[in-house]
Amino acid sequence: MYVKFLPSEYVIRYKKGKIVSEGTGLSFFFMEKNTTACAIPTSNNDADFVFTETTKDFQSVTVQGQLTYQITDYKQIAKSMDFTVNLKTKNFFSDPMMKLSKRIKNICEVLVKSRIDSVTIQEAITFSRTLAQDVLKAIQTNAEIKNLGIAVSGFSILKISPTPETGRALEAKTREEILRQADDALYERRNASIEQERRVKENELSTEVSVEEKKKKIKASEIDTKKMLMEKENEFKKYEIENKLDRDRMEVEAEAERQRIRIESELELERKRQELAELKYENAKKNAEAEAFRISAVMDAYNKINPEVLIALAGMNMEPQKIIAQAFEKLAINSSKIGQLNITPDLLESVMGKNNG
Repeated sequence: MYVKFLPSEYVIRYKKGKIVSEGTGLSFFFMEKNTTACAIPTSNNDADFVFTETTKDFQSVTVQGQLTYQITDYKQIAKSMDFTVNLKTKNFFSDPMMKLSKRIKNICEVLVKSRIDSVTIQEAITFSRTLAQDVLKAIQTNAEIKNLGIAVSGFSILKISPTPETGRALEAKTREEILRQADDALYERRNASIEQERRVKENELSTEVSVEEKKKKIKASEIDTKKMLMEKENEFKKYEIENKLDRDRMEVEAEAERQRIRIESELELERKRQELAELKYENAKKNAEAEAFRISAVMDAYNKINPEVLIALAGMNMEPQKIIAQAFEKLAINSSKIGQLNITPDLLESVMGKNNG
């Protein structure tokens, strides 16, 4: 025969009392006479619970919640509980999951009871979150749970409720407490209103005093500001006067310096002019001396030459009329030596006509 299990089932296969194979989702052929198998769920399992416990002040409460667990050690749980299945129908011969859930819930109930016993009814009603955290920590470290090969991953408490009579009594007490608190709140509001009005008046008076003090401070500040401005203005005027005196002094000194420079420049110019005049005089003197020396040298040279030669040299480029005039001059000088002189009319005419022209 053939059987196939789901992937969410851990299967341990026995043959003649010995394990021959194991794993999740196994499938195999078997003989019914010598083969058995255990199928252990691998997924998380949820178990709802409702516990009735007694508080420290002897009041009954109902604790309602849920726990979540998972089988982690399959061989260990197979030794502790019967997970044998009918290989034909794949149904358990017993109901191991219900028994396992009941065993875990019993352990949880003991842990819940140990904590509910230590609080009052009012504390227990608001104790659910802390109780769930404490029980989860305790059950995760519980030795019996570990020996079963189980890991509890969640424990939550949905509600902790008292009995109806206790609930009504608590509601009445709470209602009275709320009404009393409402009355106290009303009285407190009235007192607070009176106190607030007193504070408002005190604040108004304090505000008026503060305003007056601020006005005084403002006036004092204005006076100080005006005083400071006057001091600054006087300092500025003093600074302007000093600057004006400095500027006037600097202008006078600058003008005096300009006059001194102008006078020195004029003196220097006059000195330069005098030096130039002296230099011109020296140059003229030197030129005159050079010209006199030249003329003297020329005259010395002329004195050494025969006068007749000089006259001949002078008459080389002379006009005919001037030559005739010099001839008449010489005749006049030597007239005592001349016995008879004949001058033709043509000569006189040529001389006279040339001069007239």
